[in-house]
Amino acid sequence: MKLSAPLLLAAALLTGGARAESALTLERITADPPLAGRLPRQAEVSPGGQWVSFLRPSAADSEVLELWAQPSSGGEPRKLVSAADLLGGAEQKLSETEKMALERQRINQRGITGYQWCGGDDSALLFPLSGDLYVVRLTAGGPQAHKLAMPAGAPKLEPRCAPDGKSLAYVQGGNLFVMPLSMSAAGAGPRRLTADGADTVSWGLAEFLAAEELSRQRGYWWSKDGRSLLALRVDESGVAVKTRAQIFADRTSLTQQRYPAAGEANARVTAFVIDVASGQKRELPLPKTAEYISRAGWFADGTPWLQWFTRDQTRLTLTEFKGSAPRDITAETDSAWVEVHDDLIETPRGLLWSSEASGRRQLVLVDRASGTRTPLTQAAEPVDHAICAGERGVVYTAAGDRGKSQELYLVSLAGGPAQMLPGGANRQWRDAKADSACGRLLVTRSAWGEPPRLELRSLGENGAIALAGDAPDPLLRQIANWPLALDLTAADGRTPLNAFYFAPQDRREGRHPVLVLAYGGPGAATVNWGWGRDLPLIAYWQQRGYGVLTLDTRGMQHRDRDFTRAHYRSFGKTEVADLFAAVRQLPDRVPGVDSARIGFFGWSYGGFLGARAMLDADTPFAAAVAVAPVTDWTLYDTAYTERYLGLPEGGKAAPYASANLPARAALLTRPLLLVHGTADDNVLFEHTLRLVEALQTAGKTFDLQIYPGKAHGIAGRAARLHLYRTMDAFFERHLRPGQ
Repeated sequence: MKLSAPLLLAAALLTGGARAESALTLERITADPPLAGRLPRQAEVSPGGQWVSFLRPSAADSEVLELWAQPSSGGEPRKLVSAADLLGGAEQKLSETEKMALERQRINQRGITGYQWCGGDDSALLFPLSGDLYVVRLTAGGPQAHKLAMPAGAPKLEPRCAPDGKSLAYVQGGNLFVMPLSMSAAGAGPRRLTADGADTVSWGLAEFLAAEELSRQRGYWWSKDGRSLLALRVDESGVAVKTRAQIFADRTSLTQQRYPAAGEANARVTAFVIDVASGQKRELPLPKTAEYISRAGWFADGTPWLQWFTRDQTRLTLTEFKGSAPRDITAETDSAWVEVHDDLIETPRGLLWSSEASGRRQLVLVDRASGTRTPLTQAAEPVDHAICAGERGVVYTAAGDRGKSQELYLVSLAGGPAQMLPGGANRQWRDAKADSACGRLLVTRSAWGEPPRLELRSLGENGAIALAGDAPDPLLRQIANWPLALDLTAADGRTPLNAFYFAPQDRREGRHPVLVLAYGGPGAATVNWGWGRDLPLIAYWQQRGYGVLTLDTRGMQHRDRDFTRAHYRSFGKTEVADLFAAVRQLPDRVPGVDSARIGFFGWSYGGFLGARAMLDADTPFAAAVAVAPVTDWTLYDTAYTERYLGLPEGGKAAPYASANLPARAALLTRPLLLVHGTADDNVLFEHTLRLVEALQTAGKTFDLQIYPGKAHGIAGRAARLHLYRTMDAFFERHLRPGQ
């Protein structure tokens, strides 16, 4: 359940204190241009280092992305191509598969939504658009884009260039194809490598669980020499079919979706090495206990490798396939669950890997031959992820300020103390991407009230080149003020919880109502010093006279292992107890809080938390809004749910029963607003319908708002504006009667 960005409306929502000089409206919050400016996304350093490429929202419509690039020397950014340039006014087409793939990546914009560089000479980029494939070449006369001549039919998905940039692979109709990029080459047409792709069988695509829960968005990988593909074959024939009724205003479209709910069969995923020239396939054997393939790739010597989980996800194994038999290099085990990660980098001193065996995530070096581990980092707080490894050492990010900040560090491969990279500061959030040599870093920095900005840094040097990014609206600076950082105590009476409090701007009322924003689920954290894209909404609520509390309960990210495992075999207990305890401490910590007028707002897992908080005889909340809530965990997917609750059978069924919201319907005594998109393919609309039926059966009144045809993120300016207005009216009605 990758329930972060754009879904976590509570994620580090910033502002506080002083009165804004200009009134902020919901219309301005959702209008173009965005208050934060048009922020670039998917930024990359080109293979040869000459360019920084990125997707940038269009000046005409920020919901449409264009492909841009800027010289790494610091010249002016330039638009390479837009969808409007290529489609000639025709409407962009997206298949259901493409829509679902974008939803998995939390991309709710249109236009050019993904791209990649081809080869190492910085001369060409490849991208899909409206079912076709396009190449834009950077020439002395400027960028030149053209559509590749390919047979009509199903959309061409997941295009990827070979390492030398002379050919590409893609998926069409469930099968893998290869073709040269130069149509003048002999045998220039596409050549099919697989033939059994069908409705339930696909090659080279990430299955739903891999993309949604394991953050693996791809299903095949080129070998370093471009002669082979490591490809995954997905057979969904054993996965149960769920029928989603995509209810629009003028029609209902029934969509069949293979969705493995907790306890049900998963897709069968097998791995093959395919010789590109001959099409010959070799299966990479894994044991029957290998339920999920989380990562895959090639070592520099041409050996393929796979990372795989057991179904209960208490063991993650790295296996290589050199010669006739597979060999396990290392395995990570945990009595609760092992977290998925991307930390596998070849270095002269061994394989860079991350582990929580010490009780706090750190980087280690693993000898590929023996599996022997050597600790590399000893950070005071958890390492988040490795960025790159090169001659100067390993660049990585680690948490600070008890998980509220993130910084960049460099440590030698020989070990020793780590050094913070230049540009470090208190109370900010930094991350980076690197070139292949780990010599240049594309750094993203954000801070309190400051949207993310890109800069290019050379490792070992102090200077930085600022890259493209619109200046934010001046109004943003007026509404972005410093929060009050609170240390609230968890329900266990000893564990400190991160919390920010934002005071109302108008205090003439005396005691004021408060809105609490929390997520509560594993794998995310919302209280930090980085940029929060929904800062303006909190400023709006402050302007309306509300105080706002953001809170991270036990079980959330960027803390030590004992903290992050609080959800083991339990949803709706520890985080609810922490939420109630924190809210009850608030009036003693902040003057003027009216404990009888505290509301809650949450989305996805936060929606589950909000609904669960209201279905409790001991709730401290006067009203709550729950958007896209999970209400019955037996309906949610296997990989996420079973990781925390186990299989819903035998003695392990109790965690599912205790977290079931329809069973608690009779406990509702205070106002609850349920919100859901009817085309949600992540938390199916059925979740809200089950709770609605249970509440009606129990004779309970409640509010319901549905968004026809909208998915989990309820994307689109009009829909988002309507949602904000609906929530605003709901809270005004129940927390500020008579105002």
